Amino acid sequence: MLSAYAWAIALVGAALAYEGAQLVAAGGSWYYVLAGVAVLVSGVLIALRRRAGFWLFGATSAATIAWALWEVGLDGWALIPRLAWISVLGLVLLPLWVAAKRWKAPPSGLGYALVSAVLPLAGAALIFGPLLYPSTIELAAPAAQANPAPFSRATVNSPDGNVAANHDAGNWTAYAGSNLSNHYTPGDQITPDNAKNLKLAWEFHTGDLKPAGSSLGYAFQNTPLKVGDLLYICTPTQKVIAVDAATGQERWRFDPKTDPKAMAGVAATTCRGVSYYQAPPGTTECPTRIFWPMVDGRLGALDARTGKLCTGFGQQGFVDLNAGTGNTKPGFVGPTSPPVVMRGVVIQPTGQVRDGQERDAPSGVVRAFDAISGQLRWAWDLGNPAITAEPPPGQTYTRSTPNVWTLMAADDELGLVYLPTGNASGDFFGKERTPQEEEYTATLVAVDALSGKERWHFRTINHDLWDYDLGPQPNLVDWPMADGSVRPAVIQATKSGQVFVLDRATGAPIMPVRQIPVPQGTDHGDWTAKTQPVSPGMPNTVGAPSKTYETLKESDAWGITPFDQLACRIQFKKLRYEGMFTPPSLQGSLSYTGNHGGINWGGVAVDLRRGIMVMNSNRLPYTENVYPREEMNKLGVVSVFNGKSKTPGYMAQEGLAYGARKEPWMSPLNTPCVAPPWGYISGVDLRTQEVIWRRPLGTGYDQGPMGIPSYMKFELGTPNNSGSLATAGGVTFVGASLDNFMRGFDTRTGALLWETRVPAGPQAAPMSYTIDGKQYIVAAVGGHDRMETKPGDSVIAWTLPDEAAKAK
Repeated sequence: MLSAYAWAIALVGAALAYEGAQLVAAGGSWYYVLAGVAVLVSGVLIALRRRAGFWLFGATSAATIAWALWEVGLDGWALIPRLAWISVLGLVLLPLWVAAKRWKAPPSGLGYALVSAVLPLAGAALIFGPLLYPSTIELAAPAAQANPAPFSRATVNSPDGNVAANHDAGNWTAYAGSNLSNHYTPGDQITPDNAKNLKLAWEFHTGDLKPAGSSLGYAFQNTPLKVGDLLYICTPTQKVIAVDAATGQERWRFDPKTDPKAMAGVAATTCRGVSYYQAPPGTTECPTRIFWPMVDGRLGALDARTGKLCTGFGQQGFVDLNAGTGNTKPGFVGPTSPPVVMRGVVIQPTGQVRDGQERDAPSGVVRAFDAISGQLRWAWDLGNPAITAEPPPGQTYTRSTPNVWTLMAADDELGLVYLPTGNASGDFFGKERTPQEEEYTATLVAVDALSGKERWHFRTINHDLWDYDLGPQPNLVDWPMADGSVRPAVIQATKSGQVFVLDRATGAPIMPVRQIPVPQGTDHGDWTAKTQPVSPGMPNTVGAPSKTYETLKESDAWGITPFDQLACRIQFKKLRYEGMFTPPSLQGSLSYTGNHGGINWGGVAVDLRRGIMVMNSNRLPYTENVYPREEMNKLGVVSVFNGKSKTPGYMAQEGLAYGARKEPWMSPLNTPCVAPPWGYISGVDLRTQEVIWRRPLGTGYDQGPMGIPSYMKFELGTPNNSGSLATAGGVTFVGASLDNFMRGFDTRTGALLWETRVPAGPQAAPMSYTIDGKQYIVAAVGGHDRMETKPGDSVIAWTLPDEAAKAK
């Protein structure tokens, strides 16, 4: 046994030395090659029954512990690939003591215990000790404790009484609560004291499950609306269902028979939400209406009470959103986010453009349709502002313009709608963009809801080469100024990690914006902007939420074993990386935050009573490569609309000189190449602009290393997708992570108050309402194919038991 062990560690040492030599050749650390040689020699000596081998192994163990602490400190996750292997090898020695005593010159019992027990257990303690510490890091006390006055109004004046302008505790009138889009409810029955008592109230199954063998990408990202006694749900195939808000019993459903070719063309078929409209008095057909988009390019209208089509709207209840856009390929563009309803119009963008496929893409025009007739009232074409209605016969709106694919916000008092734009088709090569495309890429645009005329715009990225389109929905709040006044503000979080605060009437920055120098030059003929805008007074999500930016270094490379960690370290040394905004390259670049963010379409929630912004963010670098057209042709990469690529995983970017490939930076064992946390939830005091708490969001319970469920609740923090809900009672609810749990946190402190198992991936933002004296928390739970979470078709409601609700 001892001989087998000796030769086994010799092989481990040889492998470490070999891979370590590659790291040294790439300009990296010498540790692995030195440790590998030492372990190799110690294994050979132990096989020869030489006591020196035993002591060399012990010295290597001690040196490894010292080196690991020097390199990463008391970071339990980062210590795993550095210490776990040598701790395990040391502990295996312990039962071999009987064999070692037969050596001609055996080690002393005390020395043997030191090498085979003390040092290995010390390594294990250094790993697991920090992992058992409390997960929440409280960084500062919220100023709201000393200032109990509400931070911001939860309502604005609406001159036409628009239902979606505001909401009370009893309703949820637009995707994020109201047009103000703060993911906030005035309901305060659920508090940090009683949240632990939440129980299942009802569970509804939509029946919209992915067919067996289907290649469609499904994503149940819906946040329902609640108006009156009905809850309105939209499924991945854009079926609309109304259920009783108190019982979850189905009242009606409508199937629009969405084109399967369009659903197959989009990256993932989904419907994030519907919109509600109350028509003027005297309207006979559909006095209350549900509007919703379909990925095949239609905007529909239903009677909110009966689910029947409003046949007077458009053509028998539908408006053709493909008209005038030049879209002839099903799924090339497709709206997945609900329209904004205000001033008697329904404002709907063309929708998402399938990323990275073709330079010549349909237009990203945004249009407003009369909420009664469906007639076009205005169009905003950023490439040709002179076209404010339908394009001339035989022409289209400007093709390939940055599109609005995510969720919008609106101020019914100012009459403005806020449009977060993406980028022109061809995300990772921008040399051929027009001046208009450059100006409006990743830009927040305010337009007049009655006329469609632009009031202002603010660009968040200069010459975007990273697919940093604006995914997060804007948040509209009242911002307290130093002189005691209040300004109407829009908070715009970004995938690039910045959080901008702008005057929502003028677009002028309220919190300072600086242009900072960034890495320059490319190796493929593109150009780089000299500077990029940052918001230094606000926390960022480039790493753990804070006011400093995390810059990666070789020692940040990670794996679950020393071997895949070495592979990541070697990659790091070979990739181009110079901090934020390192451009894509032929050699391969490291992009951090990466095109998933930062913060993606789930956005942030704002507790308007306490003035605390809750962010769930990602910490997952991406690798980005560009490839000459000739190489793409050799690989057989084509647009998904022109056939099937021989080499999947690449972005064709047809019509441009370069294609691309982007993917999370992963180890050979399919774990991220940075140590956990890979996702956070944090609280920001908007009065002081400081992070007051943060903690990892999500566990490896359902998706652990290598995709294997761990069934353990270590809070490693997972990549996440979707948003949270802040309540006036002081509890924030969120799913979003890669494990199948919904959670409730104390909004002031980040303490975990409530956790419940759900039957599928929770990739939809929760909502809340009060009915019959009881507050409900409701979430769609159905998974997301692209995040590989468990699929399902549930909509679930939780509430307090009667006695707990009465106690409040």
